[in-house]
Amino acid sequence: MLHMVDAVFLALSVLTIGSAIVALEIRSLIYGSIALMLTLSGIAGFFLLLDAPFVAMFQLSVYVGSIAVLILFTVMLVRRELIFNKIEDKRRRYAGIGLMLALMLGIGMIIIGSGMKSMETNSPSVDYKKIGEDFLTYYSPALIVMALILASSVIGALTLARREDMTNEQRAN
Repeated sequence: MLHMVDAVFLALSVLTIGSAIVALEIRSLIYGSIALMLTLSGIAGFFLLLDAPFVAMFQLSVYVGSIAVLILFTVMLVRRELIFNKIEDKRRRYAGIGLMLALMLGIGMIIIGSGMKSMETNSPSVDYKKIGEDFLTYYSPALIVMALILASSVIGALTLARREDMTNEQRAN
């Protein structure tokens, strides 16, 4: 009998693995970046299924909200003639798919053979208020430094892209 949690897990698995394959195989870098965002969002969904909403929101905010958007901005700033041409090799593609299937089969056999049917813990629940207070007090300088580093990297990428455009216009004139 298929329970709702099992159905959600299967849907998240298909979404995450499918979008990861699309991110690797699609020829457009922009669509590949969007597929990477979907993959990272699927991983956040797994954290929600594991009853870890704080980690899921952290996954969404840091990876999807920051890193993937930064990758998307970088991809959009790079001009077409600077992107290297991808050389297709069918043997490498099939070897990669075969290796992925063998690895998934091996990990699945290890998990099934482990005899672990359910997981029970007697640990106390997590105090999210305490974690939030720590982020806003003790860890706030580190968060501010990380925000400044990300902002400066975006500003630096924009400056470099603008400088290349200006030198190309000067050469044309």
